Amino acid sequence: MTSTSSSKRFDVQWIDGQWTPSSADDGITVVNPTDEQVIAEVPAGTRGDVDRAVAAARRASERWAGTPLTERLAFLERLVGRLTTRSEEFANDIVAEVGAPLAVARQAQVGLAIALAASYLDIGREFGYERRVGNSRVVREPVGVVATITPWNVPLLLTLQKIVPALVAGCTVVHKPSEVTPLYSYLLAEVVAECDLPAGVFNMVVGTGPEVGAELARHPGVDLISLTGSTRAGRDVIRNSADTVKRVHLELGGKNASVVLDDADLDRAVRATVDQACFNTGQTCLQWSRLLVPRDRAGAAARIAAEVAATYRIGDPRLDTTDLGPLVSAAALERVTGYIRSGIEEGAELVAGGAGRPAGTECGYFVEPTIFAGVDPAMTVARAEIFGPVISIMPYDTTDDAIRIANDTDYGLHGAVWSGSDDHARQVARRIRTGVIDINGGTFNIAAPFGGVKQSGYGRECGVEGLDGFLETKSIQEPATGPEVTGPRLRETS
Repeated sequence: MTSTSSSKRFDVQWIDGQWTPSSADDGITVVNPTDEQVIAEVPAGTRGDVDRAVAAARRASERWAGTPLTERLAFLERLVGRLTTRSEEFANDIVAEVGAPLAVARQAQVGLAIALAASYLDIGREFGYERRVGNSRVVREPVGVVATITPWNVPLLLTLQKIVPALVAGCTVVHKPSEVTPLYSYLLAEVVAECDLPAGVFNMVVGTGPEVGAELARHPGVDLISLTGSTRAGRDVIRNSADTVKRVHLELGGKNASVVLDDADLDRAVRATVDQACFNTGQTCLQWSRLLVPRDRAGAAARIAAEVAATYRIGDPRLDTTDLGPLVSAAALERVTGYIRSGIEEGAELVAGGAGRPAGTECGYFVEPTIFAGVDPAMTVARAEIFGPVISIMPYDTTDDAIRIANDTDYGLHGAVWSGSDDHARQVARRIRTGVIDINGGTFNIAAPFGGVKQSGYGRECGVEGLDGFLETKSIQEPATGPEVTGPRLRETS
């Protein structure tokens, strides 16, 4: 790894417990989305890099699986300590490569990630790895070599969400971070190296999805692949992993609805929805991008939403005064503004924001919080995962109508229901097809299972289910009392 005053150059991958030169001839530039300056170059990882990393993980697999749980948890305890010590470095990397405001990077990106990792100290210790069923001992064993592929939007959290339970379960890992935001992963490998993890247990290969991601999905030495990404990327992983029939976990896209019932506090529900939808500049799969309100309250909801949107301060994410940083890349800006223009063209009412450059920004991939009113469920902005601070206000006539609209999507990841009664909200929440749903402002719980239905994916992360996902089930049949029943020459017992 080398650096200059303005940028860093990485030409290595973390393989078998050491920095290993990549066999890549090409590099990938990393751009700061705030000022559009190149801040680093990383290797465009190759099949050879993947082969070396998987081989190292394979060699380490049996030994790590046989390492006592107490030692695996001792490693995790060291990891949590070192992550905490270096948390400000992680936050600064995330500000630079993601564009998240510093306060968001510190608390929601890094702080939550460390808390999630620490939660597996108790989960791993208390998990039931064995149980008896008659004359059988049913045991839970590590699945083997795990490949983890994570996106750019909340990089440290989504990485630890996978690799921590995998390592606690006794699996070895080959991790592929997004090539858009890889800097945090080089720091993470440094931290892992400081925690005395045996060589080959954790490996990292930086590269593109079509090259490194596809090769990991195809690789016969990988037993399970866990992806967080777009639905398109999920389909690619399924196709590439089919020949080896490996296990697949997918946490994919979302087009989540925040349903405001007719007995809800409209002001509170709308303000909370806009705030949640603008978190990380709208770049989260959990975003409530569809705001469903009773038809006779739609005008008031639009006025409140526009009022909230106007209060956000857009600018340099390093400043304490900034609420919204930039989108992550030029491609992201083009995509989001394209969707905004489509909303206008298809007849939605623009009540806040738009596709133009926000005032006070001369460079960077910035976009204003954008609110559409009068959105029909068939419009593009109501159906596509925009992945930006864009909200569609959609009126409905009855509660059944609201539930139908909320479920009228290919996705099923997250949602919200607002009501004057928790019981009423809970009844409606049970009828909405999502993996996670909040009622009346319920907060995210890192100990509860997280994942989606329909094209939002399958499998669960976080909590007990997050650990269980990296284990296989084996039944050991032990000697039983009574007659033996083993072969074709059975004898009747007297």
